[in-house]
Amino acid sequence: MTRGARFAGHAGLALAIAAACAFASPACAQAAAATAPPAATAAATPLVGNPKHGKAISYTCLGCHGIDGYKNAYPNYSVPELEGQHPEYLADALHGYRDGDRAHLTMHSQASTLSDQDILDIAAYFAGKPLTSTGAPAGTTVPPAATLCVSCHGSDGVGITPNYPTLAGQHEDYLVRALDEYKKGGRKNPIMKGFASNLKDEDIDVIAHYFSHLKPSLATEERPYTRLTAH
Repeated sequence: MTRGARFAGHAGLALAIAAACAFASPACAQAAAATAPPAATAAATPLVGNPKHGKAISYTCLGCHGIDGYKNAYPNYSVPELEGQHPEYLADALHGYRDGDRAHLTMHSQASTLSDQDILDIAAYFAGKPLTSTGAPAGTTVPPAATLCVSCHGSDGVGITPNYPTLAGQHEDYLVRALDEYKKGGRKNPIMKGFASNLKDEDIDVIAHYFSHLKPSLATEERPYTRLTAH
């Protein structure tokens, strides 16, 4: 075979391969898309809380958060009310307990077993119907110690964004405890740390008293009836 014939043969083979690849490309692209890892699709879809599932897995949470006026054993303060809270904030709080940004052994133990989806589901269940801002409460004057607080938590105690907690009607002693933890490093939110570190004990008392008396207020999620329930 002459050099020219061999060149022509190689050229024809190259053209045939190129043509085959051109026709195969759409099919290859479709196959690649079909076999793309599920994580790529899941990453594009944000998780959404399912309150029905949250209720099903929150039976241990209700042991404390489902009893009106229930108190933490030591140190002694009221367990926070969660009904009416922003679910986004509740989810952030659970992440904080799970990741160690909040120091509470029982809550860390509980949260450490939860997936991200579990956290969203529980937060959606306990929040129920979140409180909405009604504007400044009539006849109530914001005390000087709380003037900076209302810029985030609202003059009526409803957080101005979903990630800022609603404080209206929250237990007064719990608010005192939370501010003390921010002040002393038990909670590691840098914004609250910077704010609380400048507060005197009497300022904390004034702030807690103000927000705890605002209406409409947070409430305690009622536990489903069981033979151990008092009512």
